[in-house]
Amino acid sequence: MFDVFGSVKGLLKIDAVCIDNNVFRLHYKATVIILIAFSLLVTSRQYIGDPIDCIVDEIPLNVMDTYCWIYSTFTIPNRLTGRVGLDIVQPGVASHVDGTDEVKYHKYYQWVCFALFFQAMLFYVPRYLWKTWEGGRIKMLVLDLNDPIVNEDCKTDRKRLLVDYFVTNLHMQNFYAFRFFICEVLNFVNVVGQIFFMDYFLDGEFSTYGRDVLSFTEMEPEDREDPMSRVFPKVTKCTFHKYGPSGSVQKFDGLCVLPLNIVNEKIYVFLWFWFVFLSVLTGLSLVYRLVVIFMPKVRLYLLRGKCKIAPQKEVETINSRCEIGDWYVFYQMGKNIDPLIYREIISDLSKKLEGKETV
Repeated sequence: MFDVFGSVKGLLKIDAVCIDNNVFRLHYKATVIILIAFSLLVTSRQYIGDPIDCIVDEIPLNVMDTYCWIYSTFTIPNRLTGRVGLDIVQPGVASHVDGTDEVKYHKYYQWVCFALFFQAMLFYVPRYLWKTWEGGRIKMLVLDLNDPIVNEDCKTDRKRLLVDYFVTNLHMQNFYAFRFFICEVLNFVNVVGQIFFMDYFLDGEFSTYGRDVLSFTEMEPEDREDPMSRVFPKVTKCTFHKYGPSGSVQKFDGLCVLPLNIVNEKIYVFLWFWFVFLSVLTGLSLVYRLVVIFMPKVRLYLLRGKCKIAPQKEVETINSRCEIGDWYVFYQMGKNIDPLIYREIISDLSKKLEGKETV
């Protein structure tokens, strides 16, 4: 686990060697950075600022604030609409009858910073697995060939080693490729699973949260119910009980202002749109991956696109001899090697494969 935290520090660095793709990087770079930034923002407001302020008679304010923060506050769901100042004090804040009116308690705002950080770690897990499984193979194969200025003797020697490696390990690299494909599936499972996790975390409100916020702006002011006030109310109620002078239990009903929820509501609106976008994009990338696996013709077109200056016949020779694992490793190398050197490798490898077949 400490290795995971150490690896997270390098998220902002540009990788010298690319071992994945852009969609994969959206998961372990962009999303992890976003979630950690939001977690730090909420933490600073929650533990350094003043996350709650309560008003009640006869109870010291600091006691009431601490009590309501620990034991949660509540709103009345059927009092979310109405004229503020006439029908209701604030959306969800009104007089209620115990046992008759539905009461919704809000506890999750205490856990938002921890939940966001936990989610960030989950998004990094597929990347951690892939780095472990990959074992630096692409970096070892690329050597210094990603630099266009390479000593000619050194370049010739390394090209020869690279071609010999491919010929020797032909049809033996499928396991390597399929482990990457497994990590891509894990990315999709993770992002979809986290949508359900946040829906559970917010009492079933997250799945439609972003859509409700959009539709809220199109409704009439007197009829519309603000979904942000429903999920992250800025003003809530809190009931404090204590013994009176005669030993009877006294009940004190207070109002609590939650400035922290101004930040929380915006965070989860953004996360709703980001997670929907990321899940759709990741799903499409899996469809693309299936097409690549089962359609060799598509692999040929992709290989041509990776090195347009290489003769078509040589690219076809390599593609026809390669299984999916060989093709994937060779394609990944094309992302890291200078195009002119990559073109020379294609030429040398195609000749070697043709010679091997004739023998």
